[in-house]
Amino acid sequence: MTTTQIDTWHKPLPSQLAESSRIGAEISITGKWVPKTAGGLFRKSPDSKEMLQEWEDIHAGARTDPGILATEINHAVGADAVLVHHIFRDADAVRHYFSTTATKHMQALLRVAKPEHHLVRGITVPAAVREAISAKSVPASFGDYLYGYVKDNYRLPDPKTAIQVTAKWTCAENDPERLDELKYWWQQVAAEAHQIEKGLSRFEVFQVHGENAVITHETFDNTSELQFHLAKGTAHKYKKHLDKIAAPECYFFRGPVAWTIRTYSKFLHLPATYSNLGSNFITPGGSMSAGRTD
Repeated sequence: MTTTQIDTWHKPLPSQLAESSRIGAEISITGKWVPKTAGGLFRKSPDSKEMLQEWEDIHAGARTDPGILATEINHAVGADAVLVHHIFRDADAVRHYFSTTATKHMQALLRVAKPEHHLVRGITVPAAVREAISAKSVPASFGDYLYGYVKDNYRLPDPKTAIQVTAKWTCAENDPERLDELKYWWQQVAAEAHQIEKGLSRFEVFQVHGENAVITHETFDNTSELQFHLAKGTAHKYKKHLDKIAAPECYFFRGPVAWTIRTYSKFLHLPATYSNLGSNFITPGGSMSAGRTD
């Protein structure tokens, strides 16, 4: 890579992306589980039903844990899977959960289900968190905060309409020389989205530990805002640049995802899993990672 190319990909953060994040010590985990035995085209397998019940039991235990600020168990749409999402107060809370609730249910859960990719993010994800999750043989990527923005003073968006999108992009051939360019193009997306996409209320980018990859997290106030993003907004404008240097590894959509969104994301060739908001809990006051209610 030439000096000119390096200079091109290292641009100062615009003011709207340069503010320090306020998520503090919180750790967020978003992941996917599938039944060990797949069902048919129109019928879920017995393993699927047991997997969902096991996750409902886990959710019931998690919501009583003082270290968990939010938890969701979301049934996938158009796929035999579940998307789970947890927000932890700090690293100690993650370790406590994986040594108690997760340990209690893991054997029964693994009899009927298997974990797919989990995206873990925070200002800095400590080694203790990485070790606690890896010890359960859960495939995961861990991301440290790079830049982003949160509008409306970290207000929690309406869960009845908001759609959360968490994704991972990996450089082609895991090439380290493309990582700076990948971060540059996501910086362009975030900066322009802040200006033209009023309903894209949260946009965060995290660098993945040990990989030439990033995790992105976006919050859209409603379906219309997400549809604009995919069809006419920054996703539509910048994906061709991203596709030249990287590929999306997974996309998790959580919330009331309309069929039109599924259509647009397929046009963009996103490896997406869609889910409706299922059993969920938010601690009084909310969190900085999802939004405050006070």
